Amino acid sequence: MRLRTTLLITMLLLGGCLGQPTGVTPVQEFDINRYLGTWYEIARLDHSFERDLDRVTAQYSLRDDGGVTVVNRGYLTREGEWKEAQGKAYFVDASDQGYLKVSFFGPFYGSYVIFELDEKDYQYAFVSGPDTSYLWFLSRTPHVDQALVDRFILRAKSLGFDTDALIFPAQE
Repeated sequence: MRLRTTLLITMLLLGGCLGQPTGVTPVQEFDINRYLGTWYEIARLDHSFERDLDRVTAQYSLRDDGGVTVVNRGYLTREGEWKEAQGKAYFVDASDQGYLKVSFFGPFYGSYVIFELDEKDYQYAFVSGPDTSYLWFLSRTPHVDQALVDRFILRAKSLGFDTDALIFPAQE
């Protein structure tokens, strides 16, 4: 009985990280090959794994098993050193949906939901995690027009994200 309870709790915990915030819908007609490469973090909500990081980038490349290698990198200015984390991502549903699960810690996965994307050129992406405490604005360039930042803030706020808590890391 104890083993069954432990397995049930484990399954609920693991599955609980693959949700989406209410109203957040993954982009459709997504092309992972166009998404590969380097992205710069323009804005984020704070989490311990990125705390105090500037010059943050995410690098995506294909894995042999059909997944995606994720390398996140940022600079801790006060310590004068780079931090890097490598993970893996896989599609949750169809491969033409911007809905992946990402793991940096063994068997534990979290949602990576691309809810807005520059569909023409893949130059920016708005990304959430499993709930409204996870939010990122990524760009192919380290700086973007203020109009795009304003668009991100308005869209995120309309979906229930705490945009007053956004962090805009320095990119240079």
